[in-house]
Amino acid sequence: MIKTILWDVDRTLLDFDAAERAAIHSLFVEFGLGECSDEQVARYSVLNMKYWEKLERGEITKPQVLVGRFEEFFAEEGIDVSLAPQFNDAYQLRLGDTIVYRDDSYEIVKSLRGKVRQCVVSNGTVVAQTKKLTRSGLGALMDGVFLSEQLGAEKPKKEFFDQVFAAIGPVEKGETMIVGDSLTSDIRGGDNAGIVTCWYNPEGIKAPEGYRIDHEIRDLHEVYSLL
Repeated sequence: MIKTILWDVDRTLLDFDAAERAAIHSLFVEFGLGECSDEQVARYSVLNMKYWEKLERGEITKPQVLVGRFEEFFAEEGIDVSLAPQFNDAYQLRLGDTIVYRDDSYEIVKSLRGKVRQCVVSNGTVVAQTKKLTRSGLGALMDGVFLSEQLGAEKPKKEFFDQVFAAIGPVEKGETMIVGDSLTSDIRGGDNAGIVTCWYNPEGIKAPEGYRIDHEIRDLHEVYSLL
């Protein structure tokens, strides 16, 4: 029986791609950079994922992710690279302006409130995630919110989860499940922490070898059957 769910936020409870697209489009206009095409956003998105995966492997720091991705993107697009720090600062706030729920996630979390303990576990910045969780109403439904920036460790590191368990304990690991879209962050993290892993995979992508995936779901409503 699952008694604690650790929810990822971006691309799991909330549609991060929609928020990313809206934020970049609006900030290009605000910074006088002209119109940003969907093709440019797609190139940035691929670049962004590469930087976050480097962070998860411990190759770079969070500040290097946040500014470095825009520096590289701007360099490739012929935009003044010196704008990257200021652009990123504005981007963190703008990400919280677009709230799109995945699979009625708000209603799912709300329906589980009081039945299982629910916590957010995210590598997103404090600025961005606080605004998203507040505006979406998801934060108020949670029993805890754990952001790597505040804990000083990123998913998938065991140290991240050790701090979560110390804060919410007692925790039976066999009764604790992480639900997330990222194999490298959520599923690897759950494996490192010794808890049940649930991969949210709406696109039905084939997972590469090397991951312990206890459950795979296409829709968040499937979580009910796992409890």
